[in-house]
Amino acid sequence: KLKVLSRNSQDYVRECGQVQKVQHNPDPKLHPFERAREYTRALNATKLDKVFAKPFIGALSGHIDSIWKLANVPTRLSTLISGSCDGELRVWDIPQRRVTWKAQAHRGFVRGVVVERSGKNVITCGDDQTIKVWSLDQSTIMEDDDEQDESKENVKPLHEFLGKAGFLDIDCQWDSDLLVTSGMQVDLWDMNRSEPLHSFSWGADTINTVKFNRVETNVLSSTASDRNIVLYDIRSKTPIRKLVMKMCTNSLCWNPMEAFNFTIACEDCNLYTFDMRKLQQAMNVHKDHVRAAMSVDYSPTGREFVSGSYDQTVRIFRVSEGHSREVYHTKRMQRVFCVKFSADSKFVFSGSDDTNVRVWKSQSSARLGTLLPRQKQQLRYRKQLKKKYVHMPEIRRIERHRHVPKSIYKATELRHIMSSAAERKESRRRKHSKPGSRKFKV
Repeated sequence: KLKVLSRNSQDYVRECGQVQKVQHNPDPKLHPFERAREYTRALNATKLDKVFAKPFIGALSGHIDSIWKLANVPTRLSTLISGSCDGELRVWDIPQRRVTWKAQAHRGFVRGVVVERSGKNVITCGDDQTIKVWSLDQSTIMEDDDEQDESKENVKPLHEFLGKAGFLDIDCQWDSDLLVTSGMQVDLWDMNRSEPLHSFSWGADTINTVKFNRVETNVLSSTASDRNIVLYDIRSKTPIRKLVMKMCTNSLCWNPMEAFNFTIACEDCNLYTFDMRKLQQAMNVHKDHVRAAMSVDYSPTGREFVSGSYDQTVRIFRVSEGHSREVYHTKRMQRVFCVKFSADSKFVFSGSDDTNVRVWKSQSSARLGTLLPRQKQQLRYRKQLKKKYVHMPEIRRIERHRHVPKSIYKATELRHIMSSAAERKESRRRKHSKPGSRKFKV
């Protein structure tokens, strides 16, 4: 009987066929400096993220007035819709960076743009008291400016509804053909009827924004010029809750994964996340903007949201954190009126006062294009290392550091000094007052 030593080549030869596979013994006694090596790798990975952080992809130019509204198509990752303050509507092909078609949709501002649940039609409203339904599958594909001017007159809406006053916002229900508009009041529309089904009002002169909940589809919310945030239930046809803020709210967005939570962009430079079941205080206050927050939109994952502000920056926040993880800005970008996450949460779109629509990466150092399996494994390993050592001072300092314009840096310092002084003053008043006479502010 013969005994032969044998071994399988797959156990010690890597898939490339040339490099020998190194056998690893996980016994911690054999690796006394493993933690030090991991920390060095985590530090290098954090520095490399800063080196390769290039979030700006490109700008889509062509509008001749400020971009007021953006909308993405849930069934098409490559399509973006923009409406400007001169009433022009444009449908963009993002990979080609060109206009698919455009139309003079309204006289005055395009106040609201929303895409139907089927993804085939886009609905707009404006100051001219009209609601128009457009087909996204227009036959006109434009090449130069002369052809665009000629074909703009050929694009006609499928349907048109006339209201009694100008509209300020519009949204559609996710699982039916119902629409809701805001203006002098909140109106509920059916796509098959020319008159509103029902109207809601609760003492406000002007309703600025209105949004349907994407999970609890019968619930909608509105923000008004008198600082109110009102919740409605279309089944009972009555308002159900009301919240009064200290300053006016410019935008509102529901969390697509958590049915009861929504985030508002406020005039006091902050964003607030609320639970509709407990409106006594905000779940979280998101700070970092130094001027009024104008727009907010959630990622499809529900874990992050993007905001645009009058301070000419775009910031990305995690829902559970009070400060932004990313801030985007360029020298030519002006006040940001609208922001939007892409349907795959990999990109962010912003529309500003300089008539351009800008495209950003949601992860500033993310690689575009196809990755090999080994590259994916390497990125996952670096991500886990950074997560493991994020509490270390040097890594935390590098991770949080951002270059911002000098005006924003000075304004942030001034706001920090003012808030610290107010906290000291309040603590001293509480210290020298009768116990329990001064309540903590929430």
